[in-house]
Amino acid sequence: MSDSSKQATSQSYSVAITGSGGSGAVTTGRILLEAAAQCGFQGLMTRSAGPQIRGGESAAMVRFSQDPVECMGDEYDLLVGLDWRNIERFADELPLSDKSLILSDPAAGEVPALLRSNGADILEVPFKKFASGLPGGRLNMVALGATALVCGLDLKALETSVKAILGNKGEEVVESALLAARLGYNHDHRPRITLEAPGKPADHWSITGNQACGVGALRGGTRFVAAYPITPASEILEWLAPRLEKLGGSLLQAEDELASINMIIGASFGGVPSLTATSGPGLSLMVEGLGLALVSETPVTVVNVMRGGPSTGIPTKSEQSDLNIAIYGLHGDAPHLVLAPLSIRDCVFTTQWAVQLAEHLQTVALVLSDQSLGQSQAIVEAPPQRELSLARKVEATPDAEYQRYAITPDNVSAMSLPGTAGGMYTADGLEHNPRGTPSSMAVDHRTQLNKRLHKLEDFDFGEDWADVEGDGRRCIITWGSSTGAVKEVAGWLWAQGSSIKIISLRLLAPLQHDRLKELLKDMEKVLVVEQNHAGQLFHYLHAEGVLPVSAESLAQPGPLPLRPGRILRALGGGG
Repeated sequence: MSDSSKQATSQSYSVAITGSGGSGAVTTGRILLEAAAQCGFQGLMTRSAGPQIRGGESAAMVRFSQDPVECMGDEYDLLVGLDWRNIERFADELPLSDKSLILSDPAAGEVPALLRSNGADILEVPFKKFASGLPGGRLNMVALGATALVCGLDLKALETSVKAILGNKGEEVVESALLAARLGYNHDHRPRITLEAPGKPADHWSITGNQACGVGALRGGTRFVAAYPITPASEILEWLAPRLEKLGGSLLQAEDELASINMIIGASFGGVPSLTATSGPGLSLMVEGLGLALVSETPVTVVNVMRGGPSTGIPTKSEQSDLNIAIYGLHGDAPHLVLAPLSIRDCVFTTQWAVQLAEHLQTVALVLSDQSLGQSQAIVEAPPQRELSLARKVEATPDAEYQRYAITPDNVSAMSLPGTAGGMYTADGLEHNPRGTPSSMAVDHRTQLNKRLHKLEDFDFGEDWADVEGDGRRCIITWGSSTGAVKEVAGWLWAQGSSIKIISLRLLAPLQHDRLKELLKDMEKVLVVEQNHAGQLFHYLHAEGVLPVSAESLAQPGPLPLRPGRILRALGGGG
């Protein structure tokens, strides 16, 4: 299938807006996405930026469609250049073709050759000149109007969106932006594309993955958060802070990640469901504290919004490269939960599920989101409110025989809360006997190791462990943010009448061996797709003995996103 026929099948339109720091590229993208939502479309906006505090490159990438949008396509239909400064730093993130259009201001200079190499058309619009003739005029708002026209979006929808996004900046700013957007919209050019707008918006949310994780945390019962800000996870904390307070909870900014993990362990020991959010370097610092939570069976949840690594890596770019530390990073035999949301919308359920699983199973839950989910904005159908029958087992009236770490049929023993008469026990990092008394005896160590392992291995996680779609003897296994591009490929193949099975893993540990083996039996081709350099999921699944020896890996490091066309080629085409 050619790129053009694939775009036609998806009935979507993709726009990239680029400029130097402070040019307003991201604000322009946000308003464009909102305008598409006002027309009834679903959509996605991803961001690209350098690590600078201010200055450097920035871009907003927007794609909208009548159907859910969970990834960017193979190429952009429209590239809008607010200016061309530093464009060489991320031009490879903005693939164009001879069917693309570049919207450019002649005052910004000639369109760079590296963007013209694929034969894209160029349309010049004097953004700066138009803006200079308006009071408080900004060229990005002129460009916004011109872009909305090219995209075939309604002017009234655009005006409503300008007011919604810029309303908190004051009436003068809004009126100036509206004048500039109208001028750009009414410039002498015609729409290049018109998708059939669905009309009145359905019950849709405009939300980022970080905000969606916050929603899930609240739905899961989280009432205490301690964290240290880190890119790209900080927005979870910013979103939660005022909302936790309204629910009677609280958020505390800790002095570092070591403090934050210990704070949530303490709050959870006191009976309050607790969570922290971080990224790779912070997770590394939390590892010892996570071991304490695990051995003391104190439930905690950590949302790790992954970025390019190792070390400081590429803080503003996405990569699924923390799987190994999430699964193997704790010292000793330390079974715990590792989950990954499959989309921005799914961040709500997966985080809720993680919090409640941690509470019910009294363990550590790590949620692996990433920058491409966390900092991207999506227009999605409102996630349903799911009631899960998962809660912490608490002993309200312990007697003289109370054993905090007693062996039970499901290996989950009741906690007593501080201040409960007769419920005092030791909760530290030492191995212990069933009462909690520190012990170095082999029988106690073996008994508690089995308890911590089997309460996870024997638990019935139901059907939410993975999303399984399609059938046939070819299969793609993926996880996390890579799911969107994989599902788009599957959609193309199903539309052609080709069979393909997609397994998107939401629960990565404990791995559901028997279910995976059953799904993969008799497969002719298995492809494991992920965004990291080493093929971490591929090697994990091989080590766990669930993959056929013929399985293949498509592992691509960030910051370039996995695009559907590359996955299709790795799978062997559309036949």
